[in-house]
Amino acid sequence: MLVMSHIRSTLLAVSSSLFLLGLMTHPSFAEERSFYSPIISVDREKHRILISTLGSVFWIDVPDAAKPHIEKLPISGLVDFVVEMRENGQAPLLKTWKVKSGETSCTYFDGKTCR
Repeated sequence: MLVMSHIRSTLLAVSSSLFLLGLMTHPSFAEERSFYSPIISVDREKHRILISTLGSVFWIDVPDAAKPHIEKLPISGLVDFVVEMRENGQAPLLKTWKVKSGETSCTYFDGKTCR
């Protein structure tokens, strides 16, 4: 009886460990993050936005739906960006933005349309 209980506990511990290891090495979903930042530059040719937050400067890639609207973003304007963090050294991918300061005709981009 004691041997069966030990075997069951060992199998449960091993299977749980393998499951958690699988989640760590192959995440099933991308992480979303929010950055409140001034816009440093907008690269219309490469479809990306340069921002600064927490002492670092980095590019945000822009999806096809946002490409016609990035020229409306105010340089030096403060914007709340929601991005999808990507692996393999790729830049974060823009999901939404809300312009908090600066003149623009597009204060909110919801991932599809600009308002």
